Amino acid sequence: MTFAHHGFLYRDVGEYLAGTLPFLTAGLDLGRPVLVAVPQPRLDLLRDRLGARAARVRFLDMREAGRNPHRIIPWVLRAFTEEHAGRPVRIVGEPIWPGRAPEEIPGCVQHEALINVAMADTDAEVLCPYDADGLHPGVLMYVRRTHPTMLEDGEVRTTGGYADPLATVALLNQPLPEPAGPVDEVGFGVDTLGAARALAGAQARAAGLAPERVVDLQLSVNEIATNTVEHGGAGGTVRAWWDGGRVICEVRGPGEITDWMAGRIRPPDSSPRGRGLLLANRLCDLVQTYTSPSSTVTRLHIRA
Repeated sequence: MTFAHHGFLYRDVGEYLAGTLPFLTAGLDLGRPVLVAVPQPRLDLLRDRLGARAARVRFLDMREAGRNPHRIIPWVLRAFTEEHAGRPVRIVGEPIWPGRAPEEIPGCVQHEALINVAMADTDAEVLCPYDADGLHPGVLMYVRRTHPTMLEDGEVRTTGGYADPLATVALLNQPLPEPAGPVDEVGFGVDTLGAARALAGAQARAAGLAPERVVDLQLSVNEIATNTVEHGGAGGTVRAWWDGGRVICEVRGPGEITDWMAGRIRPPDSSPRGRGLLLANRLCDLVQTYTSPSSTVTRLHIRA
């Protein structure tokens, strides 16, 4: 099996189509399953330009499928390769676009780095477009660092700046900024996980979240707090607050995350472990993590 991960810089619609359409049509000509996971309006643009061939392509709006960037590997990329196991596939995936919330960008860059680890055992060719005019230079500096190859002038070329994926992830493992406003806080331990769930529920209901989203936040907080007790060997604290249309719950406790693929790869059905962070990634609109030898902080965001 051969895995390939290309970066692609474009500056306008013409350049976007000149890079993506030949990549997609070549895959279709070879009889390969093809996935397009890009944000609107690019999604409809590619669908329209493919014409009748669009019927043979899977389309996903990345604004929804990749709202939490930690969802993309398990439920977009690996889900597609596993669905077509034994066949080479082609994927256009655009996880970062102008207007992405700033707090989502570090997770997106980490995701792009970890694709090279998570997809190494697949027969997939992935093309990742980046808007060179619309994205901040601080984002664009990571494109060559996270992609072994670049699509340039219609040719795939080796990237000079490609770096070890885990080193890139570690580089972006930074302390999270303190909340600007007031927070509610409660401690928890092995016998008091209910206090963590109660705080999350109270904050979510006060913010007007739909009942099912209140449950999603409580489940996510419970899973992360349980991981803290089981893997950290002690209890921790939960803080909750409202910020810019999101309810945020932060779980803090002892223990360091040493496996950067945790929460991004679905464990075997036979494994009883490894599902807590994965569930939180599935349910929440954003999951932020900062881990160190002394502690781990996980922030769970749910939009109102």
